[in-house]
Amino acid sequence: MREIIHIQTGQCGNQIGTKFWETIATEHSIGMNGVWDGNPALRATQLDRIDVYFNEAANNRYVPRAVLVDLEPGTIDAIRQDKFREFFRPDNFIHAQSGAGNVWAKGHYTEGAELVDSVLDVVRKEAENSDSLQGFQFTHSLGGGTGSGMGTLLLSKIREEYPDRMMSTFSVVPSPKVSDTVVEPYNATLSVHQLVENSDMAFCIDNEALYDICFNTLKNTNPAYDDLNALVSMVMSGVTTSLRFPGQLNGDLRKMAVNLVPFPRLHFFMVGFAPLGNPKSAAFRNVTVADLTQQMFDAKNMMAASDPRHGRYLSVAAIFRGKISTNDVEEQMVNVQSKNSNYFVEWIPNNVKTVVCDIPPQGLDMSATFVGNNTSIQELFRRVNDQFTAMFRRKAFLHWYTDEGMDEMEFTEAESNMNDLINEYQQYQDATADEEMGYEGEEYAEGGDYNDVAMEDDAYAQEYQQ
Repeated sequence: MREIIHIQTGQCGNQIGTKFWETIATEHSIGMNGVWDGNPALRATQLDRIDVYFNEAANNRYVPRAVLVDLEPGTIDAIRQDKFREFFRPDNFIHAQSGAGNVWAKGHYTEGAELVDSVLDVVRKEAENSDSLQGFQFTHSLGGGTGSGMGTLLLSKIREEYPDRMMSTFSVVPSPKVSDTVVEPYNATLSVHQLVENSDMAFCIDNEALYDICFNTLKNTNPAYDDLNALVSMVMSGVTTSLRFPGQLNGDLRKMAVNLVPFPRLHFFMVGFAPLGNPKSAAFRNVTVADLTQQMFDAKNMMAASDPRHGRYLSVAAIFRGKISTNDVEEQMVNVQSKNSNYFVEWIPNNVKTVVCDIPPQGLDMSATFVGNNTSIQELFRRVNDQFTAMFRRKAFLHWYTDEGMDEMEFTEAESNMNDLINEYQQYQDATADEEMGYEGEEYAEGGDYNDVAMEDDAYAQEYQQ
């Protein structure tokens, strides 16, 4: 089977990671003791592709292919003692004692570097037990120390060892209003610098957008982290549906990336989920494919605080679940594109990919998960970049990083990489179908390589004729 190894780092990464496992275990009817206890009529469907995320152990027990990492014992101990104590494999819990203290450099260069080998040993073991490894999935936050510093260190190490496997990350990015730490802009900028190079897909989620959804859409006036994590796990379960269940139009990680990433650096996505609404009014509405489509393209439904109306879609993936006709789905997608053609770039003609899966999520008749590659994600990077520049200009808090052996040069590089990323998004947002962006054209024009190639071809042709 096409296995995926899941790695969760840091407090935030572990919280959303465990919520994700809880959600998919429920969907596959796997109890917290790892044993399948579902309806016999659904057995074939639920266990057909269970190998993607679970290993089968003795006594018909299914064990998550998950590695749980933190630089302090607190979160990991809480998971061990919680309802998950019989769920995860004990050897896959890895933690240090000291913590990263919200400093990216501690997670990446000192504390994290000491722990990274023992994490890689566990990852290797999981990879060796796989028949056909599809890739890796990370959950982490970019604002703290462990998730950002050690998370990106693991990403680059695993990338070195498995260069041809897919790397997808669910990254919680700092939000404008909900800031946990003062040095967030430093940690996030240094992390994005790594994510641009080493990940294939980064699903961006931010706490402020999640708060807004809880507050305005779900009418929950006092949302706790559990509520936010539940939203994230719905999206993660939606994004991975086509990997876990047989469906009419099936995808894997690579198919999704091929359809969503037009240029290798521009792989940061916005995500959304539908239907979301006040639970009290659920009984008063009947959800249709049109409702799902309308809600998932709605700016209020995006789980990252950037407005898609300020940019243009390079590509979109819509994952529908439930007893839905593919014809309805295609119709709605064509409808959305024709009505909102200004919001889609004209130089990628069919840039909406749809996936349909028959199995709805728990408690719903149908749902849709949205993944959009929109140029307005630059708002998010621009905001972090402005905060970064304001602090870095005065070299504020820099000694926490340089004391760990970091060089100021690394900050400058990360900042210019972030600026380049913002400019690239802007460039493709403004591009029209008639313009020539061409990479090859410039290269050949400058270096005259084109003529050399042509001459070589002529020489080869003459030789062949003789």
